[in-house]
Amino acid sequence: MTLYKNSSELDKLTLGKPTDYCSEYNPELLQEVPRSLNRDGLGIVANNLAFKGEDVWYGYELSWLNSKGKPVVAVAEFRFDCTSPNIVESKSFKLYLNSFNQSRFDSMDDVQNLLIKDLSLTSGCDAQVTLFPVDQCSPLAIANITAECIDEIDVEISGYDIDPSLLSLTTEKKLVNNQELVSHLLKSNCLITNQPDWASIYITYSGNEIDKASLLKYLISFRQHNEFHEQCVERVFTDIQKICNPTLLTVYARYTRRGGLDINPFRTTENIAAPALRTLRQ
Repeated sequence: MTLYKNSSELDKLTLGKPTDYCSEYNPELLQEVPRSLNRDGLGIVANNLAFKGEDVWYGYELSWLNSKGKPVVAVAEFRFDCTSPNIVESKSFKLYLNSFNQSRFDSMDDVQNLLIKDLSLTSGCDAQVTLFPVDQCSPLAIANITAECIDEIDVEISGYDIDPSLLSLTTEKKLVNNQELVSHLLKSNCLITNQPDWASIYITYSGNEIDKASLLKYLISFRQHNEFHEQCVERVFTDIQKICNPTLLTVYARYTRRGGLDINPFRTTENIAAPALRTLRQ
């Protein structure tokens, strides 16, 4: 069963199709996916979002030639506001970044400015891009995670089809303030290629206490679910909000990288930016 009323936008994508790799700068490789394809099914209205947030990407395989033909390498951080009309399709993003490989640029600033221009045009928002020399990537240092990991809870799993009805509150109806939870067991599959996507998901909330075992079962139910990273996180946010009605909610997923890119969607009710969280897997 498809989650989308109109799949014609997805049919246009290079994802899941044989492609040639271009090593000369080519912004036309970039492809967008409208966020509305997923949000319509979740009842998320673009001009009345229940959350704020951003999608934070890291690119580990960015290289170009300087004016003398000498290779330069960098790590890139990309940030897209969740209010943008489009997400950047990941395979097209990889192909686009590869197109810098044999192109000459006078400076790192020139590359960064090109990335900002092209990605802003594709996403429909002002993309933020920061390039780091590979030996100065402090935002990518492994963090000391303070959230409580729920993965050791002894639960029995009888199915792996997404099921929001698994979510429940504790019977004590206890109120909690800024409870921080994490699970490293989130796995979903690419909407088009069916390749597995692995993530650590961080949930911070205030309000009626969520039953942790029920939360773990719910997150595990994504295991055979096909959806893009950003859409999975918005689904988790929306389901928790509907069922548990928290007064504060933040959902942040750190996905493992594929093809030199990782995607890290961040959705929150607060006026905060995505934190620099990273585990050994990311």
